[in-house]
Amino acid sequence: MSSETSSTGGPTTTNDPTTAGPTSNDPTNDPTTAGPTTTTTATTDTGVMTTEPPDTTTDTPDTTTGAGDDSTLCASQAEGLFFPADAIWYQDASNDPVAPDSDAITAWMVQNAPPNGWGTGTMRIDFSITAVDAPAGTEKRAYELDNDYYYSPDCDVAPIPLPPGGVVEDYPQELPPADSFEGYDCSEYANGADCHMIVVSRSEQRLYEIYHATLDAQTDQFTAGCLALWDTSKVYDLDGRGQQCTSADAAGFPIAPLLFSAEEIEAGEINHAIRFILPNSMIRAKKYVAPATHGTNTTGPMTSIPYGGHMRLRADYPIENLSPGAQVIAKALQKYGMYMSDGGNIALTAQSDVYGCATWADVGVDSFSLEDLKATDFEVIDHGPTMDVTYECERTPIME
Repeated sequence: MSSETSSTGGPTTTNDPTTAGPTSNDPTNDPTTAGPTTTTTATTDTGVMTTEPPDTTTDTPDTTTGAGDDSTLCASQAEGLFFPADAIWYQDASNDPVAPDSDAITAWMVQNAPPNGWGTGTMRIDFSITAVDAPAGTEKRAYELDNDYYYSPDCDVAPIPLPPGGVVEDYPQELPPADSFEGYDCSEYANGADCHMIVVSRSEQRLYEIYHATLDAQTDQFTAGCLALWDTSKVYDLDGRGQQCTSADAAGFPIAPLLFSAEEIEAGEINHAIRFILPNSMIRAKKYVAPATHGTNTTGPMTSIPYGGHMRLRADYPIENLSPGAQVIAKALQKYGMYMSDGGNIALTAQSDVYGCATWADVGVDSFSLEDLKATDFEVIDHGPTMDVTYECERTPIME
């Protein structure tokens, strides 16, 4: 769920859908609002669910069906797509029609956030979010709801498989060192940090994404806000988990399939679209466009991009001027594009290399590898008319 740093120190508890707290992609203090705060209380079964012991068999990854190795904690789409190949995140968008207001949007971005039109002025890459592969048979844990971050009926309440040794997103850092991750204990949880916890369970064909979660290292208490549970065997239509329904990101779609990893750079190919974010003041006020299903109290003008906006790097951009690692990212931006997913400042979201399946240093990519890319180097793809944000989500939460 989107949240940008606020001086209020936490979310409101009124019917005005706003939240506060540091975003995982925003190390600055930009007081804005985003996200609903319906405070309906839900209860969960406090028992622990278990399944069969882990399957240690390792098969050859299938990069077209969502299969892949779930016997390690390293979750990367280099070893298999998370969703079926027909999912929208994997569609070649290189020839999709351009939106009529594309030039107006990209020109406004550069004018509003010089020199290049992104939240920090230049395009930066954030590395603070990670995804954990849960081996088959991983024990599931129920959790105590943090009602200030639980939105009904948007959020699910099923127990989560938490493999030992995994990590939660901790306080945002430009290049978080490996020793900055302290397991599932989010150090800034009490201060309203996003604390995204993402678990890929290939054996279950499920993706668990939580906005605002922590497992206290001292008390062993598992507390979480909004869980968005995705069926990874399913190709979701443009209604996603439900119109006007949020997810662990404010746009309402999943995070994991849009994260790019060092392992993918090492393999030389990213086969999916990429997550990008902007400050709330640069996102069109209370509007979203497919495939988004949700928006927030954003304040951008009609010349700004809405939640769900899809941008594609121009085919004629001279990517040969970029470093080899950056060229892999740029090619994905030309073929698949990037989706406006959440509120914050650091434009692109890469996956942390905390598990060392491949490291960002090894592939020569850092936070500034794409700093020369301007908003006007992109085109906005036409995804149809925008929707008004109403927060009138109707769905049945998944309980188990």
